Amino acid sequence: MPSPGKIGVFDSGVGGLTVVREIFRQLPQEGVVYFGDTGRFPYGTRSQESIRHFSLQAANFLLEQKVKMIVVACNTASAQALGYLEEKLKLPLLGVVLPGAKKAVSSTRNRRIGVIGTEATVASGSYLLAIHQIDSDIKVFSQPCPLFVALAEEGYLQKKASYLIAQDYLLPLKQKMIDTLILGCTHFPLLKPVIQKVMGTRVILADAAESVALETKQVLKDSGLLKDGAGQGEHSFFVSDFPEKFKKLSRRFLRYPVDSVQKIDINRY
Repeated sequence: MPSPGKIGVFDSGVGGLTVVREIFRQLPQEGVVYFGDTGRFPYGTRSQESIRHFSLQAANFLLEQKVKMIVVACNTASAQALGYLEEKLKLPLLGVVLPGAKKAVSSTRNRRIGVIGTEATVASGSYLLAIHQIDSDIKVFSQPCPLFVALAEEGYLQKKASYLIAQDYLLPLKQKMIDTLILGCTHFPLLKPVIQKVMGTRVILADAAESVALETKQVLKDSGLLKDGAGQGEHSFFVSDFPEKFKKLSRRFLRYPVDSVQKIDINRY
């Protein structure tokens, strides 16, 4: 039986659209309801208590939209709030940390993995924990790169300033001789060219988006919620503020024109 519900996806802003883009590609028949908490972006500098509160509000809003599962397409929220949401909610939930960790573990050759992300994601140690649950002998080295978020949002994707900042952030990881680097923030795939240039072509960049979409498909299949047949899913986009800015940025992150974005009062949830 086809499942009428859509896939709920939330993020602190527009970064989660890199995950949505991959869901569109791998599950074109599925509809997506996306919520970007643009009015309270970024989550990366917030306390765990605030991140949990914001994440539960986002999830409650998506539940009101009758979604059949929720993808937490924000590394910070996945790291700080996924377990909390799993205790509160009774529908399938998927974060981005474990899929990203699995991809990195399967990619590394010298068993030395780097992780870059927001300050909150790195401080949580979530990637270290996830990697060591798979293989406790792998060496993990982490580096917060908070300015990367602003560079991605402002379109500074291959500018000289971006390269200089990336050099400064990534030098410690280069010195650790890693061969795989987890892009532990959904904004960071936009900076792949400059990150790859700094790290060199031998370092594999592990972007969780593809793995998250694959796991989304598997979760829906295992739960009997996967939509049958062909056709094109219908999508809707909501934000807590700045809908026009979201529309503009969505073209960069999603590579898909978002014509309608609705602003909601997230504090109602």
